[in-house]
Amino acid sequence: MRDEGSHERLREHLVPMSPKEGVERFLEHREPNVATSTFQNNQTTLEQFLAWCRDEEIENLNDLSGRDLADFVHDRRQEVKAISLQKELSAIRVALEYWADLDAVEPGLRERVHAPEVADGAEARDVKVDPEVAEEILEYLDRYRFATREHVVLSLWWQTGIRLGAMRGLDVDDLREEDHAIAIHHRPETETPLKNRTDGERWIWVGERLFELIQEYIDVHRIDVRDDHGRGPLFTTRQGRVSDSTLRDISYRWTQPCRWDECPHDREQESCEAYGQPNTPSKCPSSRSPHGWRRGSITDHLARGVSPEVVSERMNVSLEVLYRHYDARQPDEKMAVRREHLQDK
Repeated sequence: MRDEGSHERLREHLVPMSPKEGVERFLEHREPNVATSTFQNNQTTLEQFLAWCRDEEIENLNDLSGRDLADFVHDRRQEVKAISLQKELSAIRVALEYWADLDAVEPGLRERVHAPEVADGAEARDVKVDPEVAEEILEYLDRYRFATREHVVLSLWWQTGIRLGAMRGLDVDDLREEDHAIAIHHRPETETPLKNRTDGERWIWVGERLFELIQEYIDVHRIDVRDDHGRGPLFTTRQGRVSDSTLRDISYRWTQPCRWDECPHDREQESCEAYGQPNTPSKCPSSRSPHGWRRGSITDHLARGVSPEVVSERMNVSLEVLYRHYDARQPDEKMAVRREHLQDK
């Protein structure tokens, strides 16, 4: 039972509001403004917060204190990894800011939510774009920046896992409309070689939906220019073919959570070294390079049960290298795929 005397936090300007009402109001406000996956994650986090309030017999958001929030963080640390808790707490902070605007909690209470530190290199083994992150990014781009260059680039990276050099070397003429495919070519004489040279040449099926997205980009957003060799690049700038650095910037910039969600690192955009300045998104702890999209795509294909042989050919990587460097599935995930196949026999 809470000690009502020691925990009394009512202020004259605060208006009583139950945690249940506060959560309902916040989610109603939140739903139209974020991607579906982000909203669902927020919903789960706030349901956990509600359950904690019930356990602690907190019946009025006015009563919330910094110590209460520290207790909540402590309890959640027993349940989830630090990196996951960071993201959960970003949703709690946004909710607290919203409740402060409704005079339900003290102003500035969000600043008293302290995320746990994550050791440097803690995720080094699994530095990739995870499926839920890719889904949130692409859903945001689909809603707010449909068929833009970054929308198509990131969609292609996620669905095909092609290398940066192959992405840069694509021409409009490489599209194969009847097959909903793209032809990958080794063209060193015009400055777009493939890493594995002619062995990297192949057709990649992208499906009808992604092919239509690419076509929409060409019709609406692509800058119609030629490169220095007279070719028609698929991805362009006003100067011609897109550069490697521009593609890297797209990857780093759009894997910053603050572009499409809240910052999980307890930073403010105004003072964040990774936000707002050219060539700085890579300083964000959450940002990922193009290789992170490739590794994430390969891992996702394998986790969905696509055979390693098909993934090997699609991504132009040997089976030996695939297993050694790209397959980031956990042992239980690998077992689940094997079980799926065995149960079908």
